[in-house]
Amino acid sequence: MAFARPLASLAAALFAAALPAVVAAQAPLKLIVGFPPGATSDTMTRALAEGMRAGFDRPIVVENRPGGGGLAAAKLVKAAPPDGTTLLMTPFGTMLQPHSVKAADFNPLTDFTPITQISTFDIAFALGPNVPASTLRDYVALVKKEPRRGDFASAAAGSLPHFFTLMFAKYAGIEMTHIPYKGTAPAVTATIGGEVNLLSTTSADISNQVKAGKLRAIAVSSARRSPVLPDVPTLREQGYNIEGGAWYAMVGPPGMAPDLVRRLNAAIVAAIKAPATAERMRNMGVEPTGTTPEAFAALFKADYERWGAVIKASGFKADD
Repeated sequence: MAFARPLASLAAALFAAALPAVVAAQAPLKLIVGFPPGATSDTMTRALAEGMRAGFDRPIVVENRPGGGGLAAAKLVKAAPPDGTTLLMTPFGTMLQPHSVKAADFNPLTDFTPITQISTFDIAFALGPNVPASTLRDYVALVKKEPRRGDFASAAAGSLPHFFTLMFAKYAGIEMTHIPYKGTAPAVTATIGGEVNLLSTTSADISNQVKAGKLRAIAVSSARRSPVLPDVPTLREQGYNIEGGAWYAMVGPPGMAPDLVRRLNAAIVAAIKAPATAERMRNMGVEPTGTTPEAFAALFKADYERWGAVIKASGFKADD
C-alpha cells in the first residue's frame, strides 16, 4: 500500500500541529502576582482563583513574583506566550510606572491584553492626632496659614497616593510636600507620631487605626463613600470637585485571540460576581466590579493618559 506512509506522515504532522493547543488547554492557568504573599493583591488573587476553580476546565496556580512594585511580574507576563496560560493580576499603580520609571520599558496600552477590571479602591486622607483640624476644609485653611503643615506621607515615592495628593493640592490652591516612606506601616507610624501632618493611602490600610482613634480620616477620593470608612465624606461632598479611584485588573500578554480573551473574561467575571468572592473582596476594603474586555480597555486608556498628565506635571522621576 504505497499511500500508507504518506497517510501516516500526514497524521503525524496534523497531531504535531494540534499538540501546542492540547498542551495549552491542559496546562495550569498561572495567575502572576507582583507582590509577596499576604499583600492585598495576593489575597484577592487567591480568593478569585478559588472562585474560578469550580467552573474552570484546568488547574489554577497563583504565582508570586515580587519586585519593583509589580514591575518584575509585568515584564514576565509581557514576554509570555499569548495562549491563555499566563495572566497578570495588577494594580493600576504598576501600569503607571512607564510615566516615571526608566526600568518600566513597556507600553501598558499595547504590550498587554486587557481582560477585565477586578475591583476598585479609594485613597484616604488622614491626620495625625495632634493636627488642629477636624475637616478637610480646616486642613486646607491650616496649610494656607502655616505652610509647614503641608507635608504628607505615603507608602512610596511614585505611588498613586503620592500623585493624587499633589493633584488635590493643585486643585485646592495649597503647597504640599511629599515625604515618602518604605511601606504603609512606617508611613502610618510617622503620621501617628507627628513626624508628618497628613497621610495619603488606601482606606483599607488605615481603617483599623481610624476606628481606634489613632488617626483622623478627613476625606476619601472615590465617587461614593468607602465601605470600610462609611463615616468619612468624599472630596466632592466637601466641595472639592475631584476624585481619583484606583483599581486592580487582570491582563494577559499581547496578541491574545479575541475568543480566548472572552472565555477567560467570562470565567473571571463569574468568580468576581459570586457572592462568596464578592464578600471576601469587600472585607479586604475593595469593591468588586468585573467588566467586559472592551469596557476595561477604554477605562485603562483614559486613566493612563489622565494620570500621565498629573505625573508629568509633578516632575517626578524615580531614581535609576
